[in-house]
Amino acid sequence: MSDTLRTERSGPLPAEAEGPDPRRWKALVFIALAQLMVVLDSTIVNIALPSAQTDLGISDGNRQWVITAYALAFGGLLLFGGRIADLWGRKRTFMTGLVGFALASALGGAATSQAMLLGSRALQGVFGALLAPAALSLLAVTFTQAKERAKAFGIYGAIAGGGGAVGLILGGFLTEYLNWRWTFFVNVPFAVVALLGAWFVIREPAGSRNRSSLDIPGVLLSTLGLVSLVYGFTRAESAGWSDATTIGSFVAAVVLLGSFLLVESRVKAPLLPLRVVTDRNRGGVYLSLGLAIIAMFGLFLFLTFYLQVVKGYSPVKTGFAFLPMVAGMITGSTQIGARLMTRVSPRLLMGPGFILAALAMLLLTQMEIDSGYASLVLPAELMLGLGMGTAFMPAMSLATHGVQPRDAGVASAMVNTSQQVGGAIGTALLNTIAASATTAYLTSHAGDGTAPKLLQAQALVDGYSHAIWWAVGILAVAATLALTLVNTRAQGAGPAVAKGGGSDSSTAEESAEDLAVPVIAH
Repeated sequence: MSDTLRTERSGPLPAEAEGPDPRRWKALVFIALAQLMVVLDSTIVNIALPSAQTDLGISDGNRQWVITAYALAFGGLLLFGGRIADLWGRKRTFMTGLVGFALASALGGAATSQAMLLGSRALQGVFGALLAPAALSLLAVTFTQAKERAKAFGIYGAIAGGGGAVGLILGGFLTEYLNWRWTFFVNVPFAVVALLGAWFVIREPAGSRNRSSLDIPGVLLSTLGLVSLVYGFTRAESAGWSDATTIGSFVAAVVLLGSFLLVESRVKAPLLPLRVVTDRNRGGVYLSLGLAIIAMFGLFLFLTFYLQVVKGYSPVKTGFAFLPMVAGMITGSTQIGARLMTRVSPRLLMGPGFILAALAMLLLTQMEIDSGYASLVLPAELMLGLGMGTAFMPAMSLATHGVQPRDAGVASAMVNTSQQVGGAIGTALLNTIAASATTAYLTSHAGDGTAPKLLQAQALVDGYSHAIWWAVGILAVAATLALTLVNTRAQGAGPAVAKGGGSDSSTAEESAEDLAVPVIAH
């Protein structure tokens, strides 16, 4: 290809395209730190909730809103946050999210009333919806060389998968030895360090923004639709699936999200370009990852209850009991997924990873009241961590692999959205299954002479086992989707970020001439 033709096709190259940013690995530290802060918050507040409820006089009926206020704001605004990152600039959006999240956390820690705490949680969700997609998209456009991308996403995947368990440990320590307010205040130093790092170290590639006008109808429809969907599952957990408000929320979600897709297919500059989700490989990632998160969140919930309620572990001891799973995730992400991602197809990592995780859950269906930690829980946690770590790492990378730079933010937001919606479904669906099985067990064993306390514990474990069986099936479906839908080659076979105006395919099928066009890089 001639130099003239190359210039016509790709346009003038930014100065940053001359070579990788020498500070990119330092940038990864601060991006990962911000991601850790967001993931920690998903579990650290749960540990502090009983203490906060007592201190602020929150009723049992309103207690769930401490979690729900965050979930609705975060889940509803993720796509909007992703597009803002593309439009406004990822570094600027990242820094704005950090400042807002820190201020909202400080407000929550200083809360003197229920309204103040709920307001701070909603604000955390708003700024988290800016921060999370910006962090992942910064990673996507910063690391474009296959081997470096594998290492970077290995670290990111380990944090995304294991950060929640670390939140249990930190939340337990802070609540037990300081007070619940520090579960909010702890975010401030995280954010300050990440903000300073972003200011001095992170550098965004030139020419990778989406300068199109903002799709206001798409923003409104997607936000209201996702809020309705997340609220429907949250409502189902407390009020039941036949509740009128629950059904109404699901109906509204279907209508709003259906209208959103219709609008996106017709407007000139859509909030979510359908090319992002209709790509076979990315679509497979979003579906399989969402299903895996359903199973993961459900298991995380039941294993926490089992260790604390049935086995009598303290919050701190429970957190430490999850450490083998964190170690497994780190190993799976950085030592298996990252090393093999450039050599084998992602489906050969995702499929077996989900299958190994399903086998771990199958082992946990055998739990009894007197099951030993070392003989049952520990090996299951190690298998689960290895499986999920191996699968999450290529999934996170593939979700933004081959996407046009101008769509990196919204493609990243789709990863977060699948996780958020999957988490809401997992908590509501599997909790309902467990509660129904527990009630059935109590009813069928009511007159057999078992001591009430022992009977209650047996019923709880039976409920957990039933729900985990469902999680096994869900992970089997996730593995099947990954193995059948994801058909791209090893991610070292083509450019990690597509050309600004080229094809959006992530299957690395570009011709030799296409590959001569420089990719966006630092």
